[in-house]
Amino acid sequence: MNKEKFQKYLQRIVRRLAIWTIKKYQPGIIAVTGSVGKTSTKEAIFTVLKKHRKVRRNSGNFNNEIGVPLTILGDWDKIAGKYFWLKVILASCLRLIVRWRYPELLILEYAADKPGDIRYLLDIAKPQIGVITTVGDIPVHVEFYSGPEAVAREKAKIIEALSATGFAILNYDDKTVFNLRDRTRSHLMYYGFGDDATMRITNFETRMEGNRPGGISFKLNYGGSFVPVRLDGCFGKAQAYAAAAAACIGIVFGLNLVKIAEALLEYEAPPQRGKLAAGVKQTWIIDDTYNASPLSMEAAIHAVESLEAKRKLAVLGDMLEIGKYTPEAHQRIGELVPKVFGLLVTVGARAKFIAEGAKENGMAQKNIFSFDTAEEAGKAVQDLMRKGDLVLVKASRGIGLDKVVEEIRKI
Repeated sequence: MNKEKFQKYLQRIVRRLAIWTIKKYQPGIIAVTGSVGKTSTKEAIFTVLKKHRKVRRNSGNFNNEIGVPLTILGDWDKIAGKYFWLKVILASCLRLIVRWRYPELLILEYAADKPGDIRYLLDIAKPQIGVITTVGDIPVHVEFYSGPEAVAREKAKIIEALSATGFAILNYDDKTVFNLRDRTRSHLMYYGFGDDATMRITNFETRMEGNRPGGISFKLNYGGSFVPVRLDGCFGKAQAYAAAAAACIGIVFGLNLVKIAEALLEYEAPPQRGKLAAGVKQTWIIDDTYNASPLSMEAAIHAVESLEAKRKLAVLGDMLEIGKYTPEAHQRIGELVPKVFGLLVTVGARAKFIAEGAKENGMAQKNIFSFDTAEEAGKAVQDLMRKGDLVLVKASRGIGLDKVVEEIRKI
């Protein structure tokens, strides 16, 4: 049996085992989807609920046709070892024969890399609560769809599958997401900065601790009450959105705002998603290298704009899987760069459009550096860095800018 056939056979097995496991244990299911912010939102929900319910969530990027069933079948954090799949299958069969301890709730991140992905996952695990984070004008993976509207329709399947007793949690500030509200018969809750959001974010600010970025703080307003929230070591409004979505879930499960805010004190941004790291030469790095879309790239730039530093340096790479929107989207990011950063380093062929946009909007050519690969860029970035710099590193995962972070990070 060749590798491709084996993978398909294995996929069918774990899918069937996952369906049987859901049927046997009947856990509550919270499904999270969106083009940006899925993982942060999933982690924030887990943080809010973990002390009050027995919960499990996807590990890492277990959000596809293999990862979601694996999460249902056990608390697996990675696929490793010669006999990994044999262990998974045997353990899953045992849990079907003998009743085992099982989570009360599953928090599952649903990816939609291509049409049909959400339906496939819903056939395995149908949620009672669905969360849609953001879609934006140019969503990630739009290359594989007819356009942004098709991406939104795919994401909407999450809330279309909800019953009348379920809850749809929608980003109030994302027009595309908000306009999906008529696609569900479930109870609706909205989160965001807008005046009419059910869970409204106000008083957002970035905190500095001396010369070190500290994190963000804001207030969550719900039902005429509010509570201050503090998130350490993470930056940008995207993290506030994640906390607000999680707060909506907390309310659904009967928690009050005070308990929700206390739980969020333990929240940590997922790795490579806007995490603060100490850099060489007494610098600071915002590591946002996990993935990138036009919306998340803009959000990261605005997050750095609110931070104080002697000098700010942007290391920006290609945004992949956006198809015909590639030149325009990268150019638009470049237009934002001179307003925030003193130096720009681009990585990848597409990111050269970022460099063009920055130059056309006033950044001097001497402050722009372009490289084809992350390996080439890493050493150059370290040479450019000076004491007191703040460095944003962001691109799609396939560009490998985590290698740049490794090069410039303080060991």
